[in-house]
Amino acid sequence: MFEGFARKVIDTGEVSINCVVGGDGPPVLLLHGNPQNLVMWANVAPLLAKHFTVVCADLRGFGDSSKPVPLSDYSNYGFRVMASDQIAVMERLGFSRFHVVGHDRGARTAHRMALDRPEVVLSAALLDIAPTYTMYSSVDLNTAQGFWMWFFLARPAPLPERMIGADPDFFNESLMGSLGGPGLKGFDKEQLDDYRRCWRDPDMIRSVCSDYRAAITIDFAMDQADFGKKKIQCPVLAFWGEDGAPARFFDVGETWRPWCESLTAATLPSGHFFIDYMPEDTAKVLLDFLPR
Repeated sequence: MFEGFARKVIDTGEVSINCVVGGDGPPVLLLHGNPQNLVMWANVAPLLAKHFTVVCADLRGFGDSSKPVPLSDYSNYGFRVMASDQIAVMERLGFSRFHVVGHDRGARTAHRMALDRPEVVLSAALLDIAPTYTMYSSVDLNTAQGFWMWFFLARPAPLPERMIGADPDFFNESLMGSLGGPGLKGFDKEQLDDYRRCWRDPDMIRSVCSDYRAAITIDFAMDQADFGKKKIQCPVLAFWGEDGAPARFFDVGETWRPWCESLTAATLPSGHFFIDYMPEDTAKVLLDFLPR
C-alpha cells in the first residue's frame, strides 16, 4: 500500500504522528475515522497524488501515532488538540496552508481546525458526519439507537475498555458491518488486516474511549458556544453515503449550512465507509471539489 509514498513519524513536541506523504502540487491532509487508521486512504490517496501533495496521518490515539494517557477531563483527546497535532505535522512538512479532508472523527477534527485556525485551512471536506452539536442536541429514541456507540464508548473507564478488549475484532467488525453498504465483505483484505492490527492494541482502545468522552463533554461545549457565532470561512464539501447512519437520521447538507459560508454537497450510493467501498468514486468527488 502507498507505493511511492514516504513514511514519516513527525514529532510535534507533545506526540508523535505517523503519516505517509506522496504526490506533488497543493497540499491536502487526509484524516481517517474510527475504528480505522490512515490506511483507509490507501486506494484514494494515489489518485489525488496525481494533482496534489497528499499527507495521510493517523490521529493521536489511533493507528501508529502516540496514545498518551488521558487527562482527568479528557481534554488531550478533544478535537481542538487533535487539530493542533495535524497543523503541527503540516507545518513541519513545510505547509503553512492546506486543504483538509476528514472522515468520521477526522472530519470532526477538520471542523474544529477550520473554526479555530481559518488562516491555515484552504478548504475542508467533511465526510459522512452531521455536526457534533447537532448529534448531541437532537437525541431521541431513533438517534440513540442509531448512534448507540457514542454513548457506550463515553461511559466511565474501564467499562467499555474491558468489554471491547475481550474481543476487539468482534466489537469493531460488528460495528463496521452495521453502518450501511456491503458490510465487511466490501473491505480490502490488506486494509482490514491493518485496522485489526491497530484496534487490538489496548492503548488504542483506551484512546478511542477517551476521544468519545471528550466529544460528549468539552467538544460539545465548544461547538455549543460557537453555534450561530462562528462559521467556517473557506469552501466546505459535505459529502456522505446515502445509506450511512447520518443520512438516515438527518438532512446532512442542511445540518452543515449554519456552520459554513460556502457549502457544496455530494453523495454516493453507499454506507458510512464509502471511502473503502468506492475509492475511485470518492476520489472523483474530491477532485471535483478541491481547488487547484
